[in-house]
Amino acid sequence: MITFNTINVAMPAIDTQLITSWVAAVAASYGRRTGDIAYIFVDDEEILRVNRQFLQHDYYTDIITFDNSNSPRVIAGDLFISLDTVRSNAEGLGVAYEQELHRVIIHGILHLCGLNDKGPGEREIMEAAEDKALARLKNEE
Repeated sequence: MITFNTINVAMPAIDTQLITSWVAAVAASYGRRTGDIAYIFVDDEEILRVNRQFLQHDYYTDIITFDNSNSPRVIAGDLFISLDTVRSNAEGLGVAYEQELHRVIIHGILHLCGLNDKGPGEREIMEAAEDKALARLKNEE
């Protein structure tokens, strides 16, 4: 089950049914099913608090993904998304806020499916996977 929650922010204007089916389709393309996935939309101060408390990182970020999967075939997790940082990143990149939000929403799912973005060459693989997933969403709309 995929849920959408907020802390300190209004719920973004997203089609939760569309996002839910899109996330499930992307996970399926990696041989995974979706289990309990919680999207928690927050502000910058909350993402900083979570980053400090759980990861000992002292900086803002757009998403923090906690993997709660108990099976390699079923993904589960808590995905904290800072809407403030998503908005700043969209402005900096010159893209629509909704597009950047969708990119971040699927970025966490790709992490749960096993993709990384910190090692050599991994960022390019992650970006290509995000682009492919975003194209899939565009076709579903």
